[in-house]
Amino acid sequence: MKIASLISLSLVLLSCGFPLAAAEPPSYQKDVEPLLRKYCVGCHSDAEPEADISLQSLKALQAETSDGPLLKPGNAKASRLVAVMLENGEPKMPPEDEPQPSADEIKRIVDWIQAGAPHGDAPSTSPWKLPVEPIASSSQTRPVSALAVSPDGKQIAIGRYGEVKFFALDQEGNFDQAKPVLEITGLPGKVTSLNFDQAGSQIAVASGVTGLAGYAAIFATETGQEVQSFKGHADILFDAEISPDGKTLATCGYDRKIILWDIATGKPLHELTGHNGAVYDVGFSPDSRFLVSGSADDTCKVWRVSDAMRLDTLPQPLKEVYSCAFSPDGKTIVAGGADNNLRVWKFVAHDGPKINPMIQARFAHEGPVQRLAFADHGKKLLTVGNDLAVKLWDTSNYSELKLWSDRPEVAMAVAYAAPSRSLFLGQMNGEVQRITWTDDQLNAQQTGAVASIAPVPITASDMNTIAESEGNDTPESAQAVAFPAKIKGTIHNEAEGPDVDFYRFSALAGQTWVLETNAARSKSPLDSHLSVYHADGTPVERIKLQAVRDSYFTFRGKNDSISDDFRIFNWEEMKLNQYLYSSGEVARLWLHPRGPDSGFKVYPGEGSRWGYFDTTPLAHALGEPCYVVEPVPVGQPIVPNGLPVFTLYYENDDESRRTMGDDSRLFFTVPADGDYLVKVRDVRGFEGEKFSYELTARPRQEDFRVDNATRDVKIGADSYREVRFKCARMDNFDGPIRIQVEGLPEGFSITSPIVIEPGQIDAMGVLHAAESAKTVDAEQLKQIKITATAQMGDHEVTHDVAGFKSIAIRDKTKLAVRIEPAEKGATPLETGEDGLLEFEVQAGETIMLKVVADRAGEKGNIAFGKEGSGRNLPFAVNVANLGLNGLMIMAGHDEREFFITADEVAQPTSRLFHLQTGADGGHATQPVMLHVRPN
Repeated sequence: MKIASLISLSLVLLSCGFPLAAAEPPSYQKDVEPLLRKYCVGCHSDAEPEADISLQSLKALQAETSDGPLLKPGNAKASRLVAVMLENGEPKMPPEDEPQPSADEIKRIVDWIQAGAPHGDAPSTSPWKLPVEPIASSSQTRPVSALAVSPDGKQIAIGRYGEVKFFALDQEGNFDQAKPVLEITGLPGKVTSLNFDQAGSQIAVASGVTGLAGYAAIFATETGQEVQSFKGHADILFDAEISPDGKTLATCGYDRKIILWDIATGKPLHELTGHNGAVYDVGFSPDSRFLVSGSADDTCKVWRVSDAMRLDTLPQPLKEVYSCAFSPDGKTIVAGGADNNLRVWKFVAHDGPKINPMIQARFAHEGPVQRLAFADHGKKLLTVGNDLAVKLWDTSNYSELKLWSDRPEVAMAVAYAAPSRSLFLGQMNGEVQRITWTDDQLNAQQTGAVASIAPVPITASDMNTIAESEGNDTPESAQAVAFPAKIKGTIHNEAEGPDVDFYRFSALAGQTWVLETNAARSKSPLDSHLSVYHADGTPVERIKLQAVRDSYFTFRGKNDSISDDFRIFNWEEMKLNQYLYSSGEVARLWLHPRGPDSGFKVYPGEGSRWGYFDTTPLAHALGEPCYVVEPVPVGQPIVPNGLPVFTLYYENDDESRRTMGDDSRLFFTVPADGDYLVKVRDVRGFEGEKFSYELTARPRQEDFRVDNATRDVKIGADSYREVRFKCARMDNFDGPIRIQVEGLPEGFSITSPIVIEPGQIDAMGVLHAAESAKTVDAEQLKQIKITATAQMGDHEVTHDVAGFKSIAIRDKTKLAVRIEPAEKGATPLETGEDGLLEFEVQAGETIMLKVVADRAGEKGNIAFGKEGSGRNLPFAVNVANLGLNGLMIMAGHDEREFFITADEVAQPTSRLFHLQTGADGGHATQPVMLHVRPN
């Protein structure tokens, strides 16, 4: 109706004192409630009362507002409800951009108020009836919307719209769907969840009507009689779970609420609010003390049942969370949802709010993860996705064990029967399918891999010097050579097209040959590329890399050498030491981003980055895809996860650790006895008479070199200074290196031993000068001996390290710094006779300590650095929670608390660490022992 007509109507109604009601008495249920639900309750509901006004019920209409009563029986003119619906109302309701009631609809409300707003009319026949005419279904299919199996595995409950049927399961998990043993009917809507109690004597049923109310009830499984009902939700429920101790029911639904109920009385205990979207799933911990919830707001939340305290929000999911659960041992929380991922958090918030660290993040399905179910006492997990796939996971590391793909229907309901190892899938076509497996099937799938090849030492023999014989540019015409060898050749021929050179050699399984070129280093224009082929000319597969997380480069691209500021999407779900694949390059994550304006550091943590599996570091564009990948040995079956699998072959462009410029180095481990081909070419396809090279084929010879990076030391009496040692690792030697310093003159001592950890390139120690220490003269410097030792196979290798050029005692210092326990921080372990402070930290946790400054004239800021401020800490253990200025004692202050965090991948170890500052010419704290314990 036009606005003018509405104005006219309002004037007539108000000027005439409103006409009498129509012949048929007005009714709240028939005349008023449908209109309010149609135009008003969307914004003014009990759950979300906009402007603190609800119009959802007759009781709510009787409330007062700051502008007067919403409803004044017998006087529509004084009722705020009518005023805002008329043209002269302020504010005008419904808003102009929303559907508007007609003049006739407004008149019905006015007549009802004028008649005294009667509320004694008979209630509806059903509290679940919507004010719409039902639409008959055109299909006989009744989709399965909920499933549950009793704890003893002898009964299965199947929920559909309005009903639940129970069937007896035999020992193999079979049942006759035509012979239910019990039925529950007359439920108000679709059954959304079914959950047995631990005894199997009761079952919780969740249901409701969308937009109207939620319904939950507990029924006796022997009689089908309702034991207790629970009504408190304003929309359909998605889950109702009985706590393991049988005392509490948790319900959740579209209205964003979670309600905890006392099962015995049916009364609400707590209402858990905080989710900003529908709550799809809840799950109790095994001890009934905690609850986890998954929501459309892209989070899981953890709650304490006794007082409804929210212990943590787990925000990493990128989309809606459809399913969540505690593991059967209560140590972890697992969730899946619309971002196709499976996530696992370690549950540590037992005593109060605390961050529960995420320990796994896996791309699980090519569609949303709909349901989860633990099996084998929590040792395995089953996931069901919208991609018509079911997967079985090993929960020790969340690796994929088995895939059932191409299921006939999407399964919206899942139940697991432990006795028969049966997973039941409730499908949209109304059928219940059963999936089973045996250990033999899993073992057969896992043992399909080729056995690992034991390393075979190469018998020492003279190096052959060989000249290239042209005409070796095809696999069939490859030049036969015997390794070890040095081959002098040129990428050049008179034929049309770029030249390539092939060499044929024989090798035994398990041998590792190092193939390397010397071209660019000898000023040749050749940019070499090496690759290895089978005798028939097919490339030799090295390894497969299965992507487990997809990502892309953000903020800016990367050049081919940078090892810092790797900013990549969703980095929070990536772990240190994981491999990152991008366009053929494989890097490895070394240090997490230190804040919003930083990215990963990749190995080795400084300088030019390393490539792995002989891949060459490359430049990468902004937005270029990258993947976290896991190596899969050649021949081992791969369970598809919807992400790519990359095959690496034995090939190399530029040596992967960037020590040889544009020259190539390739480590070839022979997969089987036989003949192989090595191919040399220019990576650009160039050639010419000057494109010469020397190809060396030699046995792998692990070795190392250690350099003293602090050869000149100035130190105050009764003071500490850091000394640093760096190593170069040859032929991919990655073992630990022990550094020993002996022969220091009287008054000096040093950390002993100093150990460069496996795979790392440096280590630091602390040199201490006693109060009586004197500057070290030239003769005394000669007596100081530094050695580095490492285990190489069955023997030790020791190398001398360059000593100190000078150790001078400073005349005067204005500062000393030391580490101490912090109040409310980590408690030190018992201190030994040497006074050494010792602390411990578990992998995945954080401890707090304190650094104290003794100022003797130094008044300024005392800076200890940023991400590297924790000196000589174990790999994956770092000083955390740093601000823009890093760890610093500000001017005018004498101490600062700091935090040490051990990443979840940190390995158990004991290691001395310290802090250092450049203030007052440089100082270090005393060394402190940190013990990293397993989580």
